[in-house]
Order: sequence, then structure tokens, then C-alpha cells
Amino acid sequence: MLFSARTRWCLLSGIAALTIPAMAQAAPAAAAAAAAEPAPTAEAPAADPAQGLGDIVVTATRRETNLQRTPIAISVVDPTVIKDRHVQSLIDLADGTVPSLRVATFEARQSALTIGIRGIVPFDQNQTARDTGVGVYIDGVYLGRSQGLNAALFDVARLEVLRGPQGTLFGRNTEGGALSIVTKGPSGEFGGRAVAGVGNYGSYNGELHLDLPEVHNVAVKLDGVVQHQDPTTRNPLSGQAGWNQYQRVGGRITALWKPVDGVSAEISYDQAKDENTPFYSQLVTYNPNGYNVGAYNAANVLTFNGAACNVKVSGVTTNPCIAPLSPLVTVSGGNRMSDADIGVPQQVSVDRTHGTAATLKYDVAPHLQLRSITAWRGVTTDQWDNSGGAHRSIFAPNTNFSRYSLSYLRQTQFSQEFQAVGSAAQLDYAVGLYYFTERAREFAATPTTNKWNATGTGFTINDAQTWNMANWLRQRDSNAVAHSYAAFGQATYSPLDVVHITLGGRYTKDKRRGALTMISGVATPYTFTYDNSRFDPMATVAFDAAPNVNLYAKYATGYRAGGANARSSDFGAFGPEAVKSYEVGAKMDLLDRHVRLNLAGYIMDRTGTQIDFDFVDTNPFLADGRTANPNYTKHTENTRNAPGTSKIRGLEADLTVKAAEGLTLGASYAYTYTKVPATPNTLLPGSPLTQVFVVFTPRNAGSAFADYEVPVGSGDMRLRFHLDGNYADPVYSFQNETTRTDKSFVMNGRIALADIPMNDNGQRLTVSLWSRNLLNESYIYRRSAANSVPTVNNDGSLNYGGVLGDYANFNPPRTFGVEGTLNF
Repeated sequence: MLFSARTRWCLLSGIAALTIPAMAQAAPAAAAAAAAEPAPTAEAPAADPAQGLGDIVVTATRRETNLQRTPIAISVVDPTVIKDRHVQSLIDLADGTVPSLRVATFEARQSALTIGIRGIVPFDQNQTARDTGVGVYIDGVYLGRSQGLNAALFDVARLEVLRGPQGTLFGRNTEGGALSIVTKGPSGEFGGRAVAGVGNYGSYNGELHLDLPEVHNVAVKLDGVVQHQDPTTRNPLSGQAGWNQYQRVGGRITALWKPVDGVSAEISYDQAKDENTPFYSQLVTYNPNGYNVGAYNAANVLTFNGAACNVKVSGVTTNPCIAPLSPLVTVSGGNRMSDADIGVPQQVSVDRTHGTAATLKYDVAPHLQLRSITAWRGVTTDQWDNSGGAHRSIFAPNTNFSRYSLSYLRQTQFSQEFQAVGSAAQLDYAVGLYYFTERAREFAATPTTNKWNATGTGFTINDAQTWNMANWLRQRDSNAVAHSYAAFGQATYSPLDVVHITLGGRYTKDKRRGALTMISGVATPYTFTYDNSRFDPMATVAFDAAPNVNLYAKYATGYRAGGANARSSDFGAFGPEAVKSYEVGAKMDLLDRHVRLNLAGYIMDRTGTQIDFDFVDTNPFLADGRTANPNYTKHTENTRNAPGTSKIRGLEADLTVKAAEGLTLGASYAYTYTKVPATPNTLLPGSPLTQVFVVFTPRNAGSAFADYEVPVGSGDMRLRFHLDGNYADPVYSFQNETTRTDKSFVMNGRIALADIPMNDNGQRLTVSLWSRNLLNESYIYRRSAANSVPTVNNDGSLNYGGVLGDYANFNPPRTFGVEGTLNF
């Protein structure tokens, strides 16, 4: 049956207006249908050595293009890499799979991830009234919150890491780049893949991906995953969860309808649940600066040489000393603890994500396609973080300790994008309109769960009712609503076959309003509004110097909207930040496509850099050493825009070599230099200029791998070996601390017997043995010395009451397991 163009467009509008809301209302039923995943080949065989390295297809320009002919610095993580490195969620990329991509936990929590590219790495973006620095997208849909990013990955076709500003074609906040997750859609042919595996720490995983045959032009695909790991640090308190454990489950259903040639509608619903606990926070030093250590007398007053400590005389602290360490507390140094020394109440944090999306495509003409991407998404997080125990607060007789960081967040978002992608003669173009809105609310509490006895030789557990949500003394309660509108366009003109000129731009208008309605249980009147617009241009000149040598130069700008800090005492507002990027690059396939070398060098100048000054009060007493501190365990944070220009400079290289039949070698390297101007720290008296840093960004980072395949028998069966190593220099983990983490080196490995024939119907089995952190390397990925030095009182005197030592979080220990994959 043939339809007119007008009829087909009305048909698409009807799908958007009727089908999608119906699916949203049917969400519980759709979630119950969670089952499986798509069925491509089991193990992608190595490219024919006679042909060299194969092409890689990306969609960074909103159309399918060859990676080597796309003038953008891109790294691609394909399904083979995901299997070889046993990547189950985004946190598994924290070992440095892509050197320019930095993934870290916020605080110690797996429930909120920080994603950064090329030195654009925010410290604290998981708040109601602020944006991310790097856009994370799933099938073109922007994910507005850090919470929920660590949900299990579904059937991923590839992860595209787009380095540098990408604002002309991608939705929001791509000043540092974009992490684009592209999943596999329905094929319309029956097939599937089932995965099952077990490993150490009681881990197991399972996947089922099922493609159903097309019926009446409708193809359906089902995906389901489960991932589990017991804690890697055990909790000695009976009945309580340990640290670094998770249980992830999720499902998705996708339907692709092609009513007529040139028209398609893909509609999907997904739902996932992630139950997790944070990494353990360990005391790695005690009194590293050698202050006098006092003792408590019979009146529980801290003394040194028989006199009371820390007495202020005329604004000066006399007889300074710090509290002694409880004999129960272990100072771990550089050793990762497998058993906590102090048992604390700890229950799992629960992240729930869900979303409905509809992608409509209409081929108006042979060289013009109209697209619509409509999406509703949401995330809720119940956070229970008791990661520090006695390692982040001092000992004092009969006082509470162990800060339980509790939070409840709910976010919903809607986005709508229209695109027109086409070509004419020597011109390729993409233009569009974009709208995004979200609502977010979070409230939090920080009760203390344990109480010391008089000598520090024992403790009791406080009444659990104090951390029952109904009884929370809310440290903060905030909400925000955001709207973003954009019009964008990009066009590439090729006046000569070897010259390609690309111009693009994006006009953005951001509006946000919010309120901080409560601080420490007291209602507050603080509100916030933001309204700003700007234009971000992009220009690229690309030159095909040889058939397989492509050079380019690029200029682009990026932008992150202003916001308000919900952890501040007054919902303090801060302005936007913007970056100008200058980049040159080369993409080369050499030696008959047996060597692939991609190079990029860039300069980025950022103005208005958003800096977070962070302070957690862990002192149970005021400066006199006797009076209880009413703000004990209060988390205070202010955000300020750095003055002047922040400098980011970098070099990147990616090398892949088809060295011999069945042998592929590769290496990637990223050099990143960052320098942020000194910024006023408003948490300190007088707001002194303070040197600040970019977090989680190593000066040097590299990754290398080796893959080797050898045929087994006379069929397609193969034995595959994989080994990779990943290095990073020490990094800053707090923007206002000079303390850095350890350097890191992590190896991963996998051995697989692939494509074992199971029957004459094409079913094949792959059995593999894998290991992450193969050498069981132990390093600190996050470290703070804030508790190692005295704080400054408002009168300028020093307060030694909270001095303890450095605390830190370690990387996960070695994990390993066996896995089977059946393709049918």
C-alpha cells in the first residue's frame, strides 16, 4: 500500500501522540516482560590479515560514517572490548579503558558516578540545581543526573567517547565531550544470546537477549540482565551489608514498526534496579603532621602535660593537641582492608531507573530524512552510605561517631528532539530543534550510628529510629525545575574531493528555578533562578592528504549552565562556565591498513570554572574541647566561579596494529595539563585565594592490549587470548586539596574458546575465563587530608579538635570468573 508524504507524516504524529503515552501508562506490564537481549555473532572474529584492519562505523555526526573519515576525536568501545574486559556497567571503565575518559564515584558511592573527558571533570554534580560537565546519552537521549548511571548495561552495540565540545549536534553540556551509548535494535529475525557466569566474591551474572521474528512489519526485541557481587570488605556487625557489593537487575522491550518503506517507529521501555553499597573509607595515616597527642582525664577533658588542650587566650590557641586514637581503629596505610575493624549499620542504596523512548524516521526524499526522538526518563535513589565508620571522626569518650549519609532523590525528565539529516551535491547537513526539562528533589540526613564507651575500647549502636526516614533530621531539602531550548545545525561542504569544510552552531536558552527549603531541620527561604542564552559555534577543515590519511583542524566552544549548590548554607548561586577549544588531528591507516594511528592535540581555555569548596565537620566538640558541636558531621560546600582563564592542554594517540595472522596489538595515550587560577574560598575566614585543581585527571594515562586468536579444529572454533594494561598518574580527588592519590596500573585478562558448534542449527557456545585487576594491584583512587590539619575558627584561631589523619578509598580487588555464552 502506498501513502502520500502528508499521510505518512500524519501517521508518525499519531504514533507519537497515542502510542508513547499508552506505553508510559503500561510501564509495570512492560517491566514484567523483561527478558532478553539481541543475537549478533558470539565472538567477532579477527579481520582477515590480508585485508588489514576493518572499518568502524560511528554516528557522532548523526549519520553513519567511517571512524577514520570523521574529523572528530573518537574512541569506540565495541562488544568485543566489553567482553574482553568484562565490562558490566560504566564503573568498570574507571580502570582507564579510554585514557581521556575518567570515571569515578562521588564520595565512595557506586550509586552516583562522575564522568569526565579532557579535564572537564566536575567534583560534585549530583545535586538538584546543577548540570553535568560531560553529556551521557543512551540512543541519543541525554541523561540528566549522575544518579543511576551505574545501572547494568543492556545490549550495547558500542560506546562512543566523543572528545572535546560536541554542542552543535548533541543535546546538553558537552563542553568536555559526550559519552554516547548505542544499543542494538530489533533485527526482525529470530535469534538470541544467553549468558551465564560465576566468579569470586559470590558473584554471578546472567543475560538473555531475544530477537523475535517480524510479524506484520513489527519486530520485537527483549533484553534482561542480572549482576551480583558480595562485598569485598566485610562488615563485622551482624546482619549488616558490607562494602562494594551490588545486585543489578534490569529489562527492556523494544518494538520496531515499519508500516511502509521509508517510515519507521522504534519504541522502547526499560527499567532497572541497582542495589549497592559504597567503597570502604579507610584511615591511611594518623597524625601525619606530628601534633601533640593528648589524653582524656577523669572529667573527659583532653589534656597534654597535665593542662587542658586547645584553650584560647586572646584569640590564640594554647597548648594545642589532638585526640588519641581508639585502640579499635586500624591505620591501614597502603593496604586495602578486606575486613572492617568497626562494625556499623549499613544497608544497600537503591537506584531505580526507568524510561520510555520513541524514535521516528521518515525518508522524505532519497537524500533527506526527518527524525523525532521523544523520551521520558526518571531515577530515584535511596542512599545509605556509612562508609567511614570511625575512620573519619575522632575518638572522644561517650560520643557518637560514624556518619550515616542518607539521601532520597527523585528526578523525572522529558526531552524532545527533531532532526533533519540530508545531503545535496557536495553538501551534507543536519539541523534540528531540542527541548529538555526536568524536575528534581532531594532531601538528606546525617545521623551518627555508633557511640564510644569512655575508653574507646568498645561501642554501642544507636537507636535505629534515628535513621528511619520518617524521623530524619533533614540536613537539607532542595528542589529544582530546569528547561533548556536549543536550535542547532551543522553542514559539511566539499568544494574538492579532498577538502571538507564543516560549519555548525547551537543556540541554547537555559532556565532554572529552585529552592532550598530546609537546613538542619529548620525551614529556610532560599530560592534560586537562572535564565541565560548563548550561541556556540564550530568550524572544521578536513583534508584527505592520501587515500587513508585524513587531517583536520577544529574550533569549537562549549558551555555548562550556572546553578546553585544545595549543600551550601544559603543555596549559593554560581554562574555558567564556557570553554573554547582549538584542535588538530590526523587519522591514518598505514601499511596496507595493517597499522591505524590516530593523533589529536588540543588547547582549551575555560572561563568561569565552577569550583567546589568542600568541608565535613567531624569534630564532636567546639574549640573549648567540652561543649558539644551542634554542627557535628554537617557537610558544607560552596561553589564559586574561578576568576580568569583555566588552561587545559592535551595530546592523544591511538594505535592499532594487525601484527600477524590472528594477532592484534593496540595502545592509547592521553597527556592532559590543567591549570585553574586561585579562587576565593568562602568557607574560610576572609575568603582567601586558594589554589584549586581539576579532579580525577592524570597528567599521563595510557592503555595497551594484545589479542591473539588461533583456529581450533576444522570449523569456526577459535581459542582467543586477551590481555590489557592500564596506567594513570596520581590525581587530585578534591578541588581545594593539594593531596593526590596513588598512581595506578591495572591489568585485565580473558581466555575464551569461541564458537563451539552445538548442533546443525547454527547454535554456538563460547566458554571464557576472565579476570579484572589480574595482578590484584591495590591503589588509592580517592584521598582527603582535610582531617589531618586544624581548621580555622572565625576569629582566626586554630581548632585542633577534629584532627585525625588522611582517609582514602581503594580500587576493587582482583575479581575473576567463568562465563558461558550461547548464541542461537
